[in-house]
Amino acid sequence: MDQAVETVLSEFEKRAASERDAIAALPPSEGSFRDPFMLAVGPATGQLLHLLVRELEPKSILEIGTSYGYSTVWLADAARAVAKNAAGTKELAKVTTLEIHPGKSKSASEAVAKAGLSGFVEFLVGDAIELIASLPGPFDFILLDLWKHFYIPCFDLFYPKLSPGALIIADNMIYPEFNRDGANEYRRHVRSKPHIESVLLEVGSGLELSRFTLDKP
Repeated sequence: MDQAVETVLSEFEKRAASERDAIAALPPSEGSFRDPFMLAVGPATGQLLHLLVRELEPKSILEIGTSYGYSTVWLADAARAVAKNAAGTKELAKVTTLEIHPGKSKSASEAVAKAGLSGFVEFLVGDAIELIASLPGPFDFILLDLWKHFYIPCFDLFYPKLSPGALIIADNMIYPEFNRDGANEYRRHVRSKPHIESVLLEVGSGLELSRFTLDKP
């Protein structure tokens, strides 16, 4: 990881630390009053995302919920590492990231540019449900990180577009606790689907790591 990426991630993490007390004081529910805050996946989850992308070498990475771009930077830096390893022999990895708030998407784009990673990210602004429906796929790697009542509708839209062996990571499965019912409902739903293997990881705020096991014909 080069200095520009480390600098951007460090700035994000300092901001997250400065906002911690204010976030803890928010009402225990989802809503637009949370939008000014980062609510990022955190360094442990970022490092895991980075490792998984580098190991799996996905071509199509879909991030559902850009926010201010913290996880986008982790994913894009890993995509760049995959491109370097491929040495021109494979299609370049690319991150497509979805965000409903134009201001957040703009801020994330600026952070990604500062990190020197713009060539590896496509920013789409709009409703996640509508955007996923419009994207052709296939998707090799998905990070799901938006309001929990959207998790199942989003999953049902991208599930038919998963590539063989695709990996889905859903954040906030354990914390914050007010989301627990929605997180558990998502986990039950995912595990009910054919060709899905899924496990809960106690990393960061809790991750449901799911793999689409259908093999190539």
